[in-house]
Amino acid sequence: MRSLRIDNIPVPDNPFFDAVSVVDREILNEKNFKRSIAVERKRSERSKEPFLLMLVDVGSYPDSKESQLVLEKMTPALMACSRDTDVIGWYRERCTLGVMFTALMLTDKSLILTTILNRISAMLKDELTFDQFNQVNLSFHFFPDDWDQSGPKGPTNIALYPDLVEPGSRKKTLLLVKRSIDFAVSAVGLTLLSPVFLAIAAAIKLTSKGPILFRQERVGQYGKLFTVLKFRSMFVGNDHSIHKDYVVKLIRNQAQPTNSGGSGVYKLTNDRRITPVGRILRRLSLDELPQIINVLKGDMSLVGPRPAIPYELAAYQTWHRRRILEAKPGITGLWQVTSRSTVKFDEMVRLDLRYATSWSLWLDLKILMMTPRAVIKGSGAY
Repeated sequence: MRSLRIDNIPVPDNPFFDAVSVVDREILNEKNFKRSIAVERKRSERSKEPFLLMLVDVGSYPDSKESQLVLEKMTPALMACSRDTDVIGWYRERCTLGVMFTALMLTDKSLILTTILNRISAMLKDELTFDQFNQVNLSFHFFPDDWDQSGPKGPTNIALYPDLVEPGSRKKTLLLVKRSIDFAVSAVGLTLLSPVFLAIAAAIKLTSKGPILFRQERVGQYGKLFTVLKFRSMFVGNDHSIHKDYVVKLIRNQAQPTNSGGSGVYKLTNDRRITPVGRILRRLSLDELPQIINVLKGDMSLVGPRPAIPYELAAYQTWHRRRILEAKPGITGLWQVTSRSTVKFDEMVRLDLRYATSWSLWLDLKILMMTPRAVIKGSGAY
């Protein structure tokens, strides 16, 4: 991808902005630069070539005349040390400049950082006064980024995902509507289904020892961890490494998904750890009902990708991560109602991504309407 350096921004009639009028004509505006970051992430996923995002911040007062003079002097230096394949633009309009160093042959991150930092620092020192140089803050962000598996609040480097964490105003409005629907439906559902909850709780308690609810750590949108709730369908004290080994092989395309006996792709066929009542609950997807509480709390949505288990995330390829970045996890989803639990993991991810990119309230309604049929057939259970 070659650098695009065009006049994107109309410069207002304001003396503070005169200093950067030339800058505006040669770099991307904020919207286009953040779109370029998204495009470069997808290109990097395919090519396996990492890139480095460098952010240059001019301080706490971006609209001051001094800050604009710093930007005017700094931008030619940044352009001089960039290649035609690199991209320069506003990460924050007239406040933070960004440079994407693309198609890196990554062998030593520290060496790359040191080389770029020394080169840019030398150039900036020639252009800026001591006080101006101290006003500049440089930060570096590699993609693919490292994810902390020990308990992240999100991806370790959210700067690489501005297009996902800052949706447009229209999408933001629709997401608020989606959240309102989730809240209303889950609240009504908990009330109407309370007799069913009580009956299932009694059946579990009377037929096997252990708690009624099963709690498990899952990965939500942007990698945020939360506790998913399900009706317990297994005997207590089981070895969960059996499921871990199976799922990791499934993700790495070393195992075929199981779909006999009503089990979903993430559940083992003829699993002896399952209680008799649990087998019925799983067959009818009734074990998933407590997830309505997760929807009410906002951890999940009615419709969305299946929430991942942390050890699954550890086995993901870089492009797999987008399934938990681009949409909030749901109780039901596109692949649960269309694939009938027979596709491999990569195809499941593609269906989740198709849902995220083509999402609409109407699509959610269609998936919800298709879910009962999928449950009856046993293809929606997971």
